[in-house]
Amino acid sequence: MVNHLIFHGRLIADPELRDTNSGSKVTNFRVAWSEKYKERENKCFLECKAFGAQAEFIGKYWKKGKEIIVSGKLNTEEWETDGQKRSKIVLIVNEAHFCGKNENGGTPAAPSGYTQVDNDNLPF
Repeated sequence: MVNHLIFHGRLIADPELRDTNSGSKVTNFRVAWSEKYKERENKCFLECKAFGAQAEFIGKYWKKGKEIIVSGKLNTEEWETDGQKRSKIVLIVNEAHFCGKNENGGTPAAPSGYTQVDNDNLPF
């Protein structure tokens, strides 16, 4: 069985970075995607959650409205409120990638600690 999703969209709010009870980092955020065909618009909103270094990376470099590509596995979170069982599907993020334009109108630059790769110099 395969459970892997790649999703490209925009953040609808700033990611919420916080510490768990055990002291590790977690960030929650939502990504929106839409497409128009004639008079009809399809929309999808995906809850996402990242942990550890990935959570810090997303919390530091992405803000509301920025494009992002995330990949990971879908997970169902369940809880009970006032006697009612509730659930939601969440993407547990393994990877996050820059895409779209940066503030200066160009392609995103690599953040400090990362190396920008020149595609012309790749051996393949």
